[in-house]
Amino acid sequence: MSVLLWIIVASLSGGVLSVMFAAAFALNPRAQRYLNAMVSYAIGAMLGAVFLDILPEAIKLTPDVAILSGTVLFGILLFFILEKLVLWRHCHIEHCEAHELIESEQGHDHGRSGMMITVGDTFHNFVDGVIIAAAFLTDTHLGIVTAIAIIAHEIPQEVGDFAILLHSGFSKTRAFQLNIISSFASVVGGVLGYYTLQTMRAWTPSLLALAAASLLYVSVADLIPGLHKRAQLRDTFEQVGLIAMGVLTVGMVGHWLAE
Repeated sequence: MSVLLWIIVASLSGGVLSVMFAAAFALNPRAQRYLNAMVSYAIGAMLGAVFLDILPEAIKLTPDVAILSGTVLFGILLFFILEKLVLWRHCHIEHCEAHELIESEQGHDHGRSGMMITVGDTFHNFVDGVIIAAAFLTDTHLGIVTAIAIIAHEIPQEVGDFAILLHSGFSKTRAFQLNIISSFASVVGGVLGYYTLQTMRAWTPSLLALAAASLLYVSVADLIPGLHKRAQLRDTFEQVGLIAMGVLTVGMVGHWLAE
């Protein structure tokens, strides 16, 4: 299978699968009980992808590890600032719907308006597509692992987006349609990244570093704080076990693809 086809399939299947799972979680009350488990597993998958695959590959490709590390740091600060801008733009008081962004992305129904969610999600999916393209252009096995990590963190996010659309007054059918349309932005980003990055290979290590920063920021700043709301010892053991399973899954996939 050609690299371009890999990128299209990974971007398309990732978007569609995440929306399908999100709809199942958001519309089925019994499925929602597994959302916390899905978040823990997603954290493990993202951390595993960053430290077992993306960063090691970026270090191989870069002529200067110090600059690469600086790019990761820059990316984390950049995503922090972007998230702050979302909060500042939509709220100037202590408590409002924008301050519930993190909780809403983990399945609660109070959050931003439906159209804001759709626009933001479309841009996010486009960036994910570019990241997938950069990974596949580096190595097919890295592309697959990166796509798995992106799908893992997209599912809990899409659950929150779906719930917010319903809360904003959209019908179930319309909310599903908007999420599907938004998911196609990852294909656009993937194809554009494929044709752009082929002539700018020197950018690949930096893009991989930004991909690592994105996954790190989402897992550590957005998802892990939500786990602390369940502080019982049993919940903690469950969370640690599921995080370890996520890391192990990425490690096993990477080992299997390397053979």
